[in-house]
This record gives sequence, C-alpha cells and structure tokens, in this order.
Amino acid sequence: MLQRWPNRLWVVRHGQSAGNVARDAADAAGLARIDISHRDVDVPLSDLGVRQSLALGRWFASQSDEHRPDVVMTSPYLRARETGERIRTEGGVAILHDQAFIVDERLREKEFGILDRLTRAGITDLHPEQAALRQLLGKFYHRPPGGESWCDVILRLRSALDTISLHHSRRRVLILTHQVVVLCMRYLLENLSEEEILAIDREGDVANCAVTEYRFDPMAGQDGGLVLEQYNFTSPLEVAGAPVTSSPDVSRPAR
Repeated sequence: MLQRWPNRLWVVRHGQSAGNVARDAADAAGLARIDISHRDVDVPLSDLGVRQSLALGRWFASQSDEHRPDVVMTSPYLRARETGERIRTEGGVAILHDQAFIVDERLREKEFGILDRLTRAGITDLHPEQAALRQLLGKFYHRPPGGESWCDVILRLRSALDTISLHHSRRRVLILTHQVVVLCMRYLLENLSEEEILAIDREGDVANCAVTEYRFDPMAGQDGGLVLEQYNFTSPLEVAGAPVTSSPDVSRPAR
C-alpha cells in the first residue's frame, strides 16, 4: 500500500499575540475598533504567548524521537513563525537548528476585509448590513468585502493538504497556524459537514498553543488515513504553569 499521509500531523494555533490582548481590551471597553498599529501579518507574540510557545516546545522535546516533528510548516504571519522558533529553542523539533521552516501562505489567517480590526460591536455599528448578512448566511459562507469565508480558507487548504501528502508522506509534520485554519483542517481531514464543524466551533475557541494531533492508521479507509488523536490539547501549558488563553484572533468577529 502506498501511504499518502504523514505518520503524525500536529496542527497548532500560535501563542497568544499582542492582537489577542488588544482585542480583549477593546471588547472590555466596548470599543468599535481594536487598537493595534501592526498589519495583521506583523502582529507579534505577547510575553505570555512566548511563555506558552516555550512550554509547548519543552513538551515536544520530552517526547521520543519518533514523536517529535521532523517537518515544520508555518503561516507567514509573525506570531506563527515566532511560535515555531520558540518551540525549536526548547528542542521541540527534530530538525537542524539552521534548517528553515516551510513558510506557506495557504496556512495564513482568514482575511477579514472591511471588518478587519473591528469588534463585534464595531461590526454592528459600522457595517450593520454585513452583520445582518453574516447572520443570514452563517460564518461558513459569509464573505465580507475584501475578505474570505470559511469556504475560501478551505479551498486553499485543500491544495496545502495535497502538497503535504505529495512531499511529506511518512514524515512527522507540525503545522503552526491560526484558529480558523485549525477548524477548517478538521473539516477536511475528518470529512465533516458544515453543521458538524460549526458545532465544534461553538463548544469554544481553539486555545493558543493548543495541539490538534492526527496519526496515520493503515486501516482507516481504503488506503489508510489520518485519525484524530486529540483536539485542543493544552496540558503541556498547564503542566508548565503557562496560563491557557483562547481569545479569538485580532480581527475575528465573535459568535
């Protein structure tokens, strides 16, 4: 049997970012806009996000060689790349220190278009027609002007998964990415419906540095497949005493 998939696949949301902190402050103050000067792509980790990333790195480092990633793919966004570098600092990846990560723009954050940097209150106040349209269509299909729907994210992730299956079969792949991407990966890898993935989303946000892990099972399907081992796994942070945070990303409208 020709194995198409990695032996292990971890999909990890980045550590807490300065954008997460700014969003929480804006929500608490009832503001329409999130006060952050960076482009979304340039938003760095917060101090807590650094601690979370180091804690996750120590957890990966404590695993045996066959349970540490030997391929690292990351969103081009700074907070995702910084998370990967902190994991590497702690010996959490089985690749050479000077070996570059694979930066793949298909793993980037969902784009929010005209709703970028707005809180839920801001969307309702400044773009009531978009708030109404999102209520009608649901987040899976609603595409704000200049932005993406979940379906748009899923479309680019389909080709990213094709790349992974083509180039990283039998490897141990770590993906560092964003909340919506984690959920859309589950939708694709587990062949979920819109209703099923949105029900998972309603259960709670994906935590910063939370681990979603798949293992290859030769008995899954006709040619074998990836099987979910754990989702939103935060024990590495809790054991290390790094607080668990799960604020939506800077631009993500609340439910």
